[in-house]
Amino acid sequence: NQAARADFRTPGRSCPIGSVELPQRLVGCRSLRGCWLLHHGDGRRGGWVAMAAWCILSLAAKTALLLLVFLRVSQAQIFSFPFRQPEMCGHNEYFDISALSCVPCGANQKRDTRGTSCVCLPGFQMISNNGGPSITCKKCPETMNGVTEDGWNCITCPHGLTGEGKCRCPTGHILVERDTNGTLFSQATCMMCAENSFTIAHTSENRCVRCESTFINTSRSCACLKPNILTGGLCFSSTVNFPPRMISTARYGELGMSFTSEWFTKYLQSSATACWVYANLTSCQALGNMCVMNMNSFDPNTFDACQLFHYIFENTAGRQTLPWLSYGDQLGLAPQVLSTTPLPTNFSFKGENQNTKLKFVAASYDVRGHFLKWQTLEGGVLQLCPDTETRLNAAYSFGTTYQQNCEISVSKILTDFPTPVFYDVYFEYTNENQHQYIWAVPVLNLKLQRNNIFVNQDSSSDKWLLTRRIFLVDALSGRENDLGSRPRVIRVATQISLSIHLVPNTKSGNIYPPLITVAYSDINIKDPDSQSVKIALGVLGGLAVLSSLLRTAGWKRRIGSPLIDLQAVLKFLVYYAGDLANVFFIITVGTGLYWLIFFKAQKSVSVFLPMPVQEERFVTYVGCAFALKALQFLHKLISQMTIDIFFIDWERPKGKVLKAVEGEGGVRSATVPVSIWRTYFVANEWNEIQTVRKINPLLQVLAVLFLLEVVGFKNLALMDSSGSLSRSPASYIAPYSRILRYAVSAALWLGIGIIQIMFFAVFYERFIEDKIRQFVDLCCMSNISVFLLSHKCFGYYIHGRSVHGHADTNMEEMNMNLKREAENLCSQRGLVPNTDGQTFQIAISSQMRQHYDRIHETLTRKNGPARLLSSSASTFEQSVKAYHTMNKFLGSFIDHVHKEMDYFIKDKLLLERILGMEFMEPMEKSIFYNDESYSFSSVLYYGNEATLLIFDLLFFCVVDLACQSFILAACLTYLQQEIFRFIRNTVGQKNLASKTLVDQRFLI
Repeated sequence: NQAARADFRTPGRSCPIGSVELPQRLVGCRSLRGCWLLHHGDGRRGGWVAMAAWCILSLAAKTALLLLVFLRVSQAQIFSFPFRQPEMCGHNEYFDISALSCVPCGANQKRDTRGTSCVCLPGFQMISNNGGPSITCKKCPETMNGVTEDGWNCITCPHGLTGEGKCRCPTGHILVERDTNGTLFSQATCMMCAENSFTIAHTSENRCVRCESTFINTSRSCACLKPNILTGGLCFSSTVNFPPRMISTARYGELGMSFTSEWFTKYLQSSATACWVYANLTSCQALGNMCVMNMNSFDPNTFDACQLFHYIFENTAGRQTLPWLSYGDQLGLAPQVLSTTPLPTNFSFKGENQNTKLKFVAASYDVRGHFLKWQTLEGGVLQLCPDTETRLNAAYSFGTTYQQNCEISVSKILTDFPTPVFYDVYFEYTNENQHQYIWAVPVLNLKLQRNNIFVNQDSSSDKWLLTRRIFLVDALSGRENDLGSRPRVIRVATQISLSIHLVPNTKSGNIYPPLITVAYSDINIKDPDSQSVKIALGVLGGLAVLSSLLRTAGWKRRIGSPLIDLQAVLKFLVYYAGDLANVFFIITVGTGLYWLIFFKAQKSVSVFLPMPVQEERFVTYVGCAFALKALQFLHKLISQMTIDIFFIDWERPKGKVLKAVEGEGGVRSATVPVSIWRTYFVANEWNEIQTVRKINPLLQVLAVLFLLEVVGFKNLALMDSSGSLSRSPASYIAPYSRILRYAVSAALWLGIGIIQIMFFAVFYERFIEDKIRQFVDLCCMSNISVFLLSHKCFGYYIHGRSVHGHADTNMEEMNMNLKREAENLCSQRGLVPNTDGQTFQIAISSQMRQHYDRIHETLTRKNGPARLLSSSASTFEQSVKAYHTMNKFLGSFIDHVHKEMDYFIKDKLLLERILGMEFMEPMEKSIFYNDESYSFSSVLYYGNEATLLIFDLLFFCVVDLACQSFILAACLTYLQQEIFRFIRNTVGQKNLASKTLVDQRFLI
């Protein structure tokens, strides 16, 4: 082959890419074995080559063998190359439709709007353009800053430039760049269309076009000035005698709903008015289509599409412009249409006159009323289910019972039927003179309503109302607010039946007019998931209201006030905020986990991630949950830092000592003072457990961050179908879904938190330390009781009275006391004899609270009342005396000394425990409820772990959703935990010092 050559390389070396090594068995001799590189005459590799090799055989030297080898050399690299799409090309790259790859544009160029070729940058004119990269651009001179519309010339633009570097004109003006003979102006001109010519600027702004005729007829100009009415792009006089109360409502009787349709809002009034005033054929057809969209149903009291159609029909002499939509509303008309007049044609299965073909044709119209075409129904025109043409056409074979069922996804329906097509069906037949005629086929619409009654679903045909026009899918009238948005409801013809009835008592194959029965289904597709969320929000929100009312009622009872005042309303709102926060939290976590699990785990695709609008709504729910939970958290924090607390010291003096009297020079006997160190010690322990939690906050944050960033759980939040925790840096990384980020974060945070709580409850508290029970034991060993009021008339009591009588002793006696208690040689610790109950919920009477407040006032103000304390005593001495008074009063109250302020002990009912409220009011006597669950921890961090855990989780997720950074969210979450812990410790410590008279310097 003269157009090809072959290069040979000796064996022993590796063959380069594009060459082939010939084995000895193919060549026939060792000397020709090696790498052959093939070349065409045009420089390209590959193709056919004829190679002649002569090899002198050692055994027959005189014999020459001519070996012709034809090789086809295939290079693998030309069949495999990177996959590129036009949208993947850069700003300065275009998509080469031949090489199917992204190719850089030349100098001063960028890709065009389609992305398949290059154009000059703004401020550059074209010199040559052969398509693709074969374009040459030249910068325009400074005096001519714009480029003409075709891009070939530079021009001066007096009114500024567009983003493409071309001349801009004010609204209503047209751009003029050339003279009528094509001569280019040096400066572009913006011209206003002459008003007296009834023209306006075309949308392309390059020519003037005549105004719409209704503008000229109504206002004699191109502006629809008031009081004229502008609607649907048409202008009508305000004096037109037409019903003014038009409503643009789309009704969906199956769903029991109706709403304003954007299509009806834009075009109902204009179509009806144009049909009424101008008898415009297209407008009348469009009005009829809107009536058919509403299932030919109307309400006599409202002017909707069908009522407007009937109004025009009844008040118009010439009705030729109106489409034929129905046979009438007279009762008994349907049987006459269906079984009175046979069709003038015969059908037979065999013989010379064999006729088994039902011929149907349809006049089709688009939604705007334009006639499309005549078309036969063969080929599946009225059949949504796909099938072969032969099977589809079997539906029109006379004598054949045809049935077809299928399921079609909503997404396919929306794709295939963006706008409805309307059909008027006719039966085509040939008369005796072989002339073709058509017979209108009646339609029985099962969804037609009169006075909200589905009249066509009645078993009696006398009540049927027959119609004419049908459609298969309506995805247009169900759009709200924006025609480009997703429809809220679509209407689909889910059942279509064609009924043929023979004329009785004849043997000639005559039939009555066929009947098409249509059953439409209304499919609510507007955010079905958000509908479920709204239902859940409504149900759980109602339960939240009930819970908040019960909690408010319990709070009113605990403060001893039966009145409903502003404070009660505010308290209800705070409780409701907390409960509603839990509702939002449950819904958002459930929704997020649903998308995470079902989207990532699905094998056959059934769900996609929500759209951006749904994501925004989801983020709003998360924000509401965080805001409400923050309010609940702050409320609990303030309540804990303002409790009333007092340590009752049961220790009694052991004897008397001689004490010098100042100013008298003598001595006198005095009781041995009781040590205050036990009270200080118990106060310190209480101060330490104020912020004890069931989880380790630092471990919680670090564990979540480790799983997200290091293990790779954050990759589950990517908007792709992969469930892998690791991604290759070289692969495409999809953007993050905010819903999935929230779901992954919430799942990990809750999972780790629950594991910590379970470990704390099952192992740590049992085998290492239980700070709450240790505090109760410490109170008993210190002979100190704790009287705590979280509400005005409700609180908690920890009975710490020592069974040994005293606790202010030496080490030896203390150990002996512990040994005796371990060997059951002493009584039990409980408040009630022979019981172990040390913790109680208490509901005190109003009289008891008043007496407590009178003593408590001297503990919190600088000067004590003269009726209780000496006016000459110092402030400190007054406080000490008030302390002893409170200690003596509470001690005597516990010992049943005050019969007018006595109490009794009982167990709470199960329903009281569930509802968290008390049914019995402490009228004359206070009530002590046995409390084995140590519920006094509710005034500590310890008893509010659920609130703290959810608040931290929501804070973490809100920061992440705002900043898209797990690391920043973790840092800020731990920072806020420490800040609130510091505030709780500091303010709680001050409150403890002020309420118990323990010097704050001893709280370390």
